[in-house]
Amino acid sequence: MIRTSFNDRWRTRPKVNPFAELSGTVVPFEPVTLPHDAMIGQQRIAPDGEPTMEGGAGGYFPGGVFEYRKSFFVPEDLRGKRVLFEFEGIYRDAVVHVNGAFVGQRPYGYSGFTVTADPYLRYGQDNEIRVESRAHQDARWYTGAGIYRDTWMLVGDLVRIAADGVTVTTPDIEADRAVVEITTRVENDSIAIRTVRLATEVHGPDGAPVASDTATVTVLPGEPATVRQRLYISAPALWDTDNPHLYRAVLSLDEDGRIDDAEATFGIRRLQLDPQHGLRINGRTVKLRGACVHHDNGVLGAATYAAAEERRVRLLKDAGFNAIRMSHHPMSVPMLEACDRLGVLVVDEAFDMWTSAKSGFDYSLDFPEWWERDIEAMVAKDRNHPSVLMYSIGNEIPEAGSPAGAAWGRRLAEKVRALDPTRYVTNAVNNMLAVIAELGSLRAGAEQAAEATEAKNGAENASENGAEDGKGINTLMADAGDAMNAIAASELVTHRTAESYSVLDVAGMNYSDSRYELDRELFPNRVILGTETFPTRIGRYWPLVERHGHLLGDFTWAGWDYLGEAGLGRPQYADDETTRPTTAGPYPHLLADCGDIDITGERRPASYYREIVFGLRENPYIAVRRPHTYGKRFIGSPWAWHDAIASWTWPGSEGAPVTVEVYSAAEEVELLLNGRSLGRRPAGQEHLFRTEFDTVYEPGELLAVSYRNGQETGRELLASASGPAELALTPDRVEVQDRHGELVFLSLTLTDAQGVRHVGADCTVTLEVTGDGVLVGFGSANPAPEEGFSTAEQLTYDGRALAVLRPTGPGKIRVAAVAPDCEPVHAVITVITA
Repeated sequence: MIRTSFNDRWRTRPKVNPFAELSGTVVPFEPVTLPHDAMIGQQRIAPDGEPTMEGGAGGYFPGGVFEYRKSFFVPEDLRGKRVLFEFEGIYRDAVVHVNGAFVGQRPYGYSGFTVTADPYLRYGQDNEIRVESRAHQDARWYTGAGIYRDTWMLVGDLVRIAADGVTVTTPDIEADRAVVEITTRVENDSIAIRTVRLATEVHGPDGAPVASDTATVTVLPGEPATVRQRLYISAPALWDTDNPHLYRAVLSLDEDGRIDDAEATFGIRRLQLDPQHGLRINGRTVKLRGACVHHDNGVLGAATYAAAEERRVRLLKDAGFNAIRMSHHPMSVPMLEACDRLGVLVVDEAFDMWTSAKSGFDYSLDFPEWWERDIEAMVAKDRNHPSVLMYSIGNEIPEAGSPAGAAWGRRLAEKVRALDPTRYVTNAVNNMLAVIAELGSLRAGAEQAAEATEAKNGAENASENGAEDGKGINTLMADAGDAMNAIAASELVTHRTAESYSVLDVAGMNYSDSRYELDRELFPNRVILGTETFPTRIGRYWPLVERHGHLLGDFTWAGWDYLGEAGLGRPQYADDETTRPTTAGPYPHLLADCGDIDITGERRPASYYREIVFGLRENPYIAVRRPHTYGKRFIGSPWAWHDAIASWTWPGSEGAPVTVEVYSAAEEVELLLNGRSLGRRPAGQEHLFRTEFDTVYEPGELLAVSYRNGQETGRELLASASGPAELALTPDRVEVQDRHGELVFLSLTLTDAQGVRHVGADCTVTLEVTGDGVLVGFGSANPAPEEGFSTAEQLTYDGRALAVLRPTGPGKIRVAAVAPDCEPVHAVITVITA
């Protein structure tokens, strides 16, 4: 079918009761271009009393009901055609009307779906499509609202290739040739038997044709026909994370003239799985260096732009990740395509809940009726993408510890396998949550398991945040991470989850590293994936991944910071021994504050630490704790790092004590302040890849030098900013194409004359955008901002902010930025015709 973007010329507003407008419009519509997040522009609401997870889960946004409308002209020549509208995602409880007639709905906010429109169209006239959506206490994170992903108009003949009707598999691969099977569904909505020809041509990574085939197919009225073609490609270029070679199948349907076309991009690669070699791609074992990622795009809210999705994937890979777990819902099409192109593996996840609710009005209310259709939508979207490695049927499902839950798991897993037998099935099980109803009777067993773990692991159980060895059981159980881990190793969990794990190809485990070695003995055929782990403990996890074949990898929570679950990973400090961390940050907290990469795309210290642990970085890394935290007891959650950044600029703190963290895989690290050695300290794996130095702040240069066997292996330098701050404006590109999904990202940074970041000079930056582009998002990585992302004025955070522009047509986008006591700065971006 011919696919045309349907993103332009929409209008939106909060839903209004029609009776309220009998005397006239009460709430006007605003023009928007999709994708659009109806929630991100709302005024957040400070709760009364103490913060709660209910308010903080959505970042203190109120939610609501929203409606979208669009008028569009339908020419006479479409009469007799099949016309569909495709929505890649509407959050949530979407209902669609065309010219006042109901044409479809979708309760789940992350499933793509199509509606058939042609029976309701007025040809040669203007038509109207209306979409309603709702978001209210239905998730544990910021969801956004409205038509937040792309929309398409699909037009086809009565005889046509079905939408999403092409499936490509590569069942037989050898060095000198690969078999490519292409299955095509041809539909016939006419009243006559039709015989047509399907021509298929495969193009290689360089664009040249490499194989072709033609098939004749007779299609009965109302009965789709399936065409199967086997093509053979010589010397195939295989897809993997280092060489993401892509092929393209081009299909043409002909009946005395072309009547339809379709394309499918795919890769040729072989997957193998066993407990000895783990995961192999094209015969080579691959350990998954994974990032859990939510769907929001920071200052853009939930709006899913192709350029933003590709930027996230690229920056995650640059930081050392080779895999993404989309949490906890199916991944967008643009992000899948970016993972294909850039060589990043995907664990795509279906649901965060099945029949047990986690929020007041979540998808559990619709799951029993809709789960099959939503699984079908996920697999149809994913099945041609070589980046997709496995499907996850759920996340932290409480039912996983019960027989009924195991039966549900089997039902979902078999549904996925029936639709796509070429990939693996997992389920991200939180073992503590699976037995949470029985925790009272479990305490004695948890104490025994925790004490045994302490005795076995000793110093390895110390957290990377400097926790002391030898924790007592009361302290251990007060820590959420250690509690989950201790309970996960219990016999009760072993027994209760056995069937739920048995229905899977890969046992996904959240916060359960205590089972990694245990299950190697108890379940020798079990292959395990750390589907969700604490970011602070990768120094302990990754050596286990490298040591054990049955352990496929680690997915940190989270690879990229996100909106909602406000304050989950924020640094917390206390002056007494009884204060415990909380996971709900008070208003105005907006961000979870636990990502390796912040919402603007800048890597945080945790990211460089992880890169060192992965063995991908030789140079040491310096992170300085903010001087005002010195001497305070850190009580952050297991998702929280110390409040440290890579800066040696602390105006007003001259002479104050400060702690310097240095990360390194080398045996020891020396720290020098303005040329004076502050000593050498051990680092490397035995010390969880890190060490600390206490000193006093004095401006100048801070240098870390790493040594192995007495020989220098690398160095890292931090210099203090000096003199007045200057404003720098840097676009990620100076030329952009005028096509849907394109964006320009502008970094605004306060520096000194030498380009050193001035983290202590934060101020308000004002932007003016003119010409052929508009500002669609502007903000910083401040975890608790007062301002929204829709204003042209933003306060920098640690000397930095990010603005995002969308081109509106060929020409020039002109940007001017001003800040107090700084010279104005300008940028010009050229928009060229696509």
